[in-house]
Formats: sequence, C-alpha cells, structure tokens
Amino acid sequence: MSQFLIKLLVSALIIAAASEVARRSTLIGALIASLPLTSILAMIWLWQDGADSTRIADFAGGILWLVLPSLLLFIVTPLMLRNGFSFWASLGTGCAATAAGYGLTLLALRVWTPPA
Repeated sequence: MSQFLIKLLVSALIIAAASEVARRSTLIGALIASLPLTSILAMIWLWQDGADSTRIADFAGGILWLVLPSLLLFIVTPLMLRNGFSFWASLGTGCAATAAGYGLTLLALRVWTPPA
C-alpha cells in the first residue's frame, strides 16, 4: 500500500507543479505538461513491479499510437476558445473529439495489427 501512495504522491506533485508554474508562465507550464512524465513514471512503476522488457516495450508502443488522437484535444480546444466558444464547451468538444479519435485509432489498430 505504501508503494501505491508514493506513486500517487509523485504523480500528483507533477500535476500540481505544472498548474502552479502555468500561472506564472504559460509556456513553461505547457512545457512541463507536455513532457511524457506520466508515461515515464508508468514505465518506471511497471519496471519496479517486475514487468518484463517486452511488456514495457508494448506499453511504450501503445502510447505512441494513442498520442496521435490525443492531439485532437490540443487542436480543437484552442480553436474553439479563440473563436468565442465558452471554456466548458471548448473543453468538452475537445474531449469528445479525442475520445472519438481514440475509438477510431483502437479500431484501426485492431484491423491492421495481426493477432499475436
């Protein structure tokens, strides 16, 4: 249980740091948020939990494919905000576009990836 709490604390501290830094500098806050810290931490936690190299490599490869549809959030949300839409409508539409992108990507991966 203590290992879970350490994971939780480290992860929460990174998120809090990004939002606090963004209040002072949006560019530096964005840099912190854009770093693949979550992915790095998850790979470290997997390795510490005894995952083998193949599992960690599969995890990293899956992240690569799922980063692509996540970009929709960062395209749709600012476009809508800059065109006068409310924050919540922009964020909600960005999240919906991202979810749709995830669904399409997962479907494409299922169709194009040969069975193991």
